Amino acid sequence: MLPAAHRLRRSVDFERAVRRGTRAGRSTVVVHLALDEPEGPPQVGLVVSKAVGNAVHRNLVKRRLRSAASAHLDELPDGALAVVRALPQAAQASYSELDRDVAQGFHRAVERSRSRPTRPAEGAS
Repeated sequence: MLPAAHRLRRSVDFERAVRRGTRAGRSTVVVHLALDEPEGPPQVGLVVSKAVGNAVHRNLVKRRLRSAASAHLDELPDGALAVVRALPQAAQASYSELDRDVAQGFHRAVERSRSRPTRPAEGAS
């Protein structure tokens, strides 16, 4: 289970991670990661669309992704906003495949976001 302090709940946080963050794709998931705020615990949100399957398959995928994300929270820096988006292939994947893809996605997204040049603040010359 993903602890309450580590759950991403607000839609603006989901949007910030997806639009401004870095992306790391795997075969079953895509991880979006934003490192905007250096304070606070890392937070993770899940997106499992109807493309994954019916409600039974989506809920199974959500439970597995929640567990995998919880197991790999220590790989995310403080203040990170991560969104794990399930791809249709996630419905046929085993828990070990999803766990591996989440771990690799987190690792790759953190690497990419740290090597990404920082944007200058608005109004700065």
